[in-house]
Formats: sequence, structure tokens, C-alpha cells
Amino acid sequence: MARIYAGILGPLAMVTAIAHGLVHGWGAETTLWTSWLSLWAFALLGFVLGSLGEWMVEQSVRARIAVEIAAEDAEKR
Repeated sequence: MARIYAGILGPLAMVTAIAHGLVHGWGAETTLWTSWLSLWAFALLGFVLGSLGEWMVEQSVRARIAVEIAAEDAEKR
């Protein structure tokens, strides 16, 4: 999930920064530098958010399985 979020947010930020540079009439060097930094910053952000989301889902599933196992053990006794 982390790689997917990074792969979506990074290029999206880059395209947005390029469009922003074109709309505001920035030079090519400034536009490309800003878009490159945006790509890496938002890819990192996407990776962190994806990792956090994946961890939260795993913990939720583990907790639910533990509750179900405990309920089955209680029924057997």
C-alpha cells in the first residue's frame, strides 16, 4: 500500500507543480526544480501515509481475529 500511495502522490504533485509553473510563467529551470522537489516530497509523504494505513489495517485484522479466537475458545469450554 505504501508504494502505491507514493506512486500516486509523487507524480500527481509533479504534474501539479509543472502546471503551476506554466500558469505563473516560471522559467523552465525553476518549474522543473520545483516539480522534482514536489515529486520526492509527496512520494515520501505517500509512502509514510501508506505504511501507516497498512499498519492500522493489519492491527485491526489481528485484533478482530484475536477476538474471534477468544470467542470460539469460550464457546468450547
